[in-house]
Amino acid sequence: MGLYSKYLLPKLINSACSQKPMMELRARYIPQARGRVLEVGMGSGLNLEFYAPEVRSITGLDPAVELMVDARQRAQAIPIEVDFLEISGENIPAEDNSFDSIVCTWTLCSIPNVYQALAEMRRVLKPAGELIFLEHGAAPDASVQRWQRRIEPLWKIVGGGCHLTRRTDVLLEDSGFRVKDLEQSYMPGPKFAAYMYRGLATPR
Repeated sequence: MGLYSKYLLPKLINSACSQKPMMELRARYIPQARGRVLEVGMGSGLNLEFYAPEVRSITGLDPAVELMVDARQRAQAIPIEVDFLEISGENIPAEDNSFDSIVCTWTLCSIPNVYQALAEMRRVLKPAGELIFLEHGAAPDASVQRWQRRIEPLWKIVGGGCHLTRRTDVLLEDSGFRVKDLEQSYMPGPKFAAYMYRGLATPR
């Protein structure tokens, strides 16, 4: 899996995450970020073009070095200071209450210790801050859920640890966030991977 993870998987992730429906969701939600922003799972930087002028700085986390190369190039095209940390989200090197906004786009599905990462996000988010999330996960239909459970073991291998059965709203609520403006629906594509959760969450 070494060569696959290093060379092919980043290209597959970038291609999948740059599809038109996903870019349309980015364009709708990312401009809501304000002030000092933490983006967990920056990947290849596909969100960068959508940040509004109200953003003062962006700190992007991602352990995928190959994807961050593209993110650094995209950052050169925007007038916002962007710092890059090639780490996962379980241990965020920032003080408590450091960020006005946190952005997670198709990230919570693949963080190994997702509850630890969410605890860290809550710690560094200001009490009046918002977490903006766009994620895929468990579908509401029993037949689709069955396929998600069957496929998930293999999917995690070929998808860089991506889970199909996580419920974003439950993860957030269990981690001390209050979910608001939640929207859920299928997007175009295979149903087992196309059920989307999007919205905002605030610390409780």
